[in-house]
Amino acid sequence: MIDKLNIVKQRFDEVSDLIIQPDIISDQKRYVELTKEYSDLKELVAKREQYVELMDNIQEADEIIADGSDAEMVEMAKMQLEEAKGALPQLEEEIKLMLIPKDPEDAKDVVVEIRAGTGGDEASIFAGDLFRMYTKYCESKGWKTNVIDLSEGTSGGYKEIQFEVTGKDVYGTLKFEAGVHRVQRVPQTETQGRVHTSAATVMVLPEAEDFDVQIDPKDVRIDFFCSSGPGGQSVNTTYSAVRLTHIPTGLVAQCQDQKSQHKNKDKAFRVLRSRLYDMELAKKQEEDAAKRNSQVSSGDRSAKIRTYNYPQGRVTDHRIGLTLYDLQNIIDGDIQKIIDELSFVENTEKLKEASEIF
Repeated sequence: MIDKLNIVKQRFDEVSDLIIQPDIISDQKRYVELTKEYSDLKELVAKREQYVELMDNIQEADEIIADGSDAEMVEMAKMQLEEAKGALPQLEEEIKLMLIPKDPEDAKDVVVEIRAGTGGDEASIFAGDLFRMYTKYCESKGWKTNVIDLSEGTSGGYKEIQFEVTGKDVYGTLKFEAGVHRVQRVPQTETQGRVHTSAATVMVLPEAEDFDVQIDPKDVRIDFFCSSGPGGQSVNTTYSAVRLTHIPTGLVAQCQDQKSQHKNKDKAFRVLRSRLYDMELAKKQEEDAAKRNSQVSSGDRSAKIRTYNYPQGRVTDHRIGLTLYDLQNIIDGDIQKIIDELSFVENTEKLKEASEIF
């Protein structure tokens, strides 16, 4: 392991030197790639220092015990040896995970789309519950959220809502949320007290940089229209809302939350780039999933991933068979324990694949 960590240290020193070179700074794509690599390597180099210190402590303690001339020093050395050997296995596991090549998408910001599915008004209300759950979770992580576009339901919630999330390793965390979420409960609109099942689809699109996706302006039709509110009434009389249609793929992106047409157009282009980028990523994930038979990232965007059962107060993630009887806290944004379990399963799969490199 120390040989691999020494290679990491060597690369860290190279990157540290590269990111201050004027020709690198002037190349935006290269500079962004290297600064991200620097950030990742910095954490590994810190772990390397801990590892080297532990190994030095073990060697020093072994030498003192082998010498045996000072009983008091031998006793202290035995304690030092026990402490160092106790800390070593966990540190080695952490380093193994960090040595697995990171998915470059994981560090990206995201655009999240929540769409009401089967269930009519109740599905829209549930989509609103999911939006609230995610915004509260993002707030707890110190991430910023920003609504791009929405269409309100007739009885509350949203037929569809899109929002940006910016922060550290956002896609790497929220990618597990993509798929069909379903709710089982008595809807507000139900007079007989019967439990209904409704659904909403969550999409998590890694936000593409300008250099990730090149869009030919000739391939995009741009329409301007008045922003609308509940029931379709106009919110303002200026044509500030923007709809983009990518002619080759038929993908549509729109934004109407800003009063400025220019700002809405910029946001809509960001969403369009992310949609196009996500199309390519989905193909890659399907290929990877076929090779890996992954439990948590099947590449199937229409797969039912989670059920929120109100009568029983439970949430079940079907990918890993996880059931938690903590529905109220989860729907209030406490989804970290679910994400941690999904991350653990994915990392375990990755460790199995990468076991030969250790």
